[in-house]
Amino acid sequence: MSIGSPFRAVLALALLAGGFDAVHADEAPAVHRIVRVGLPAASPGTSGRLLLFAMPAPAAKDGKPEAVDTNPFRPTAVSVAARDVTWIGGGQTVDIDTDGEAFPAGFSALPPGDYLVQAVLDVGHDYNYHGRGAGDLLSAVTAVKLAPGGTVPTLVLDKTVPAKDPWLLSPRVPQAVRDALPEARKHAHAEIMPSAALTAFAGRPLAIRAWVLTPPGYDAKASTRYPTVYVTHGFGGGFDEYAGTIASLWSAMANRLMPPMIWVLLDESGPTGTHEFADSVNNGPWGQALTTEYIPWLEGRYRMDAKVGGRFLNGHSSGGWATLWLQTRYPKVFGGTWSTSPDPSDFHNFTNIDLYAPHANAYKAPDGTAYPLVRDDGKVIATFETFARLERVLGAYGGQLASFDWVFSPRGTDGRPQPMFNRDTGAIDPDVVAYWRDHYDIAQRLRTQWPTLKPDLDGKIHLIVGTADTFYLDGSAKLLKETLDGLHARSDIRFLPGKTHFDLYVEGDDRQALMKKIAWEMYGVARPGQGR
Repeated sequence: MSIGSPFRAVLALALLAGGFDAVHADEAPAVHRIVRVGLPAASPGTSGRLLLFAMPAPAAKDGKPEAVDTNPFRPTAVSVAARDVTWIGGGQTVDIDTDGEAFPAGFSALPPGDYLVQAVLDVGHDYNYHGRGAGDLLSAVTAVKLAPGGTVPTLVLDKTVPAKDPWLLSPRVPQAVRDALPEARKHAHAEIMPSAALTAFAGRPLAIRAWVLTPPGYDAKASTRYPTVYVTHGFGGGFDEYAGTIASLWSAMANRLMPPMIWVLLDESGPTGTHEFADSVNNGPWGQALTTEYIPWLEGRYRMDAKVGGRFLNGHSSGGWATLWLQTRYPKVFGGTWSTSPDPSDFHNFTNIDLYAPHANAYKAPDGTAYPLVRDDGKVIATFETFARLERVLGAYGGQLASFDWVFSPRGTDGRPQPMFNRDTGAIDPDVVAYWRDHYDIAQRLRTQWPTLKPDLDGKIHLIVGTADTFYLDGSAKLLKETLDGLHARSDIRFLPGKTHFDLYVEGDDRQALMKKIAWEMYGVARPGQGR
């Protein structure tokens, strides 16, 4: 999961004869606001999803920020309008109707005042996943006074987002971890394997990618073998987002705060969001490819234990669901999963929504109240509907909710996954939900197949979540625990009081305290009696 009440106050702009004419919100009928956006004359032609962002100027903390962008934790702060651009050449312009595709409403609703606007051309159609990425085109942040007769020049997309250095650490990373990165890089190896199964499915070359981090003292020619941990990231992560993790793991192992193990940092990102290593009719057989192709390939290249009791899984959020799924789907392959804050594992509570209820709706509860999706410090700051509507404006690909459809849904006649719910009304499709239940509801799988699964799965499920999880994921975890307890299964489900989605691993100044505990627990399984 990743990161929504609709933000209604938005830009009232009409570009006529090179300027904007502001219209008061109480005038009727409202005139659609058209904004013109262009490329510099020397620019090559391109295409993409054109996005226009707007925010009240007084809300900017630093006067004029470098960017105007959405923020899921301040869902009413910035507004956005969009359109697809099939082609725009150098020196050309296109118009965007800000009362067409817009969130939360047409831009003509905004009252007069001072605003900041910025245009972005999302050339990769992946804004919902990565935000502004390499190759995207930006205009300058432009101050606009919305008043009768107010004008603003055409917004020019004259800046290109540069490629990100994948080894550049966040300023928040502790100095000890930063100091460890140069040495850690020497022991991190990019392992990219073309997959026959995925290539056959897609009809084009597809590969599994991961970083393999070997521990201090590792010698490829020695006889020593190591337990192996397969880690996958949450929504928004990717192959080029692992530098901090690599440095943290290396630092902990080098300082004997973690046992010596091999870490495989898997990439589960793709054009449609996170594929979560599920075997999907839309994304392809990622679980099959991982377990039958990639892991055997790696075990032929590294001094790994190469046995069930030495293969472990860890992931957070969407990565938590992926590792929980892999453990329950392939229990003969893995010796245990430590899944943290996983996306819903029981669809009776899909971030508060019971998908199986008669006439279920993703937006409104039976009493008419809106389903919350994001909370912070006890306050609801985004609803499921808000999130869905913003995601739709930002683009058709890569969004969190659309990603669920790509993983879980049957394929429609148009070749795209059938949506689980109607984006206009929130109505849930019971036929699609039935498919989700039969294929991807982990608790349902356990309830219906436990006698078969028990010999290889009992005692291998470890799940850790905060009681104040930002996305309410503790609710589904409680149902999974009830299922496992009802089956008299051995499991380890922990609810950490007051912890959220983002501080679950933190203790005091140590942001990876939980990861260290998990690592020693894994090592205790692989090397009984040799734990901490």
